Amino acid sequence: MLDQYAVFGNPIAHSKSPQIHTWFAKQTHQSLEYRAILAPEDGFEASANAFFAQGGLGANVTVPFKLDALVFANTLSPRARRAGAVNTLQKGKNNQIYGDNTDGIGLVRDLTTNLNFNLAGKKVLLLGAGGAARGVVEPLLNAGITQLHIANRTPEKARQLVDIFHGLQPKAQLTSSYWQGLEGRQFDLVINATSSSLAGDLPPLPEGLFASESQAYDLMYSQKPTPFMLWAQQQGASQVADGLGMLVEQAAEAFFLWRQVRPATQPVFEYLRPVKHV
Repeated sequence: MLDQYAVFGNPIAHSKSPQIHTWFAKQTHQSLEYRAILAPEDGFEASANAFFAQGGLGANVTVPFKLDALVFANTLSPRARRAGAVNTLQKGKNNQIYGDNTDGIGLVRDLTTNLNFNLAGKKVLLLGAGGAARGVVEPLLNAGITQLHIANRTPEKARQLVDIFHGLQPKAQLTSSYWQGLEGRQFDLVINATSSSLAGDLPPLPEGLFASESQAYDLMYSQKPTPFMLWAQQQGASQVADGLGMLVEQAAEAFFLWRQVRPATQPVFEYLRPVKHV
């Protein structure tokens, strides 16, 4: 029987993770099977328990189960503990389940390697304070940015993230606000970590957010530009991107965690999207 891996989500039929990991396995000559599992919204624990009891070795976790996976794991990586969210599970010794978060690493690698965007010294705006946002804060701070401002519909949640990550990188200023607190400010990188793109919507953002040579990034991936990407283009962002590259890069990090082999991501990215939209 092939080694078993999976991705849990609801919905999950749209997931590209089975394609990505199948390509990684072929490329690195690993014998494994990877499938998508639709877990009931209130049944993640039961679904995950069944998967691992039947011999599963590792799993990715997507919306809406990243907080459930945090509780499910027996031990956590430091970055997953600080993020308060888990997107990667691995069965270890004595059937203990290890939880990690590879989202932020995936984002930073996509920005710096695939998009050639140098994060050092940059001012970054992070839109949203939910699970998606929590997973990217630490890697962004570690990438050498000088400022990270978190804006959210409910400013209390944004302030909670500031409190959690305060002092992690003393050279990086960490602040927060409500949407209206963005008036008159400019950033080198604006990241949409809200769920607005899933609804075909846009956060209530002021004009003038983008500095010269700026980057706009939507954590959601799509076959066509999201409303946030279109708005960013109209607002003068020099480059816009969705989260497909992040998806591939975070998957590569998870694959390395499971198999101790690091796959090349560019061939898989080009397979999924032969021509990147800009």
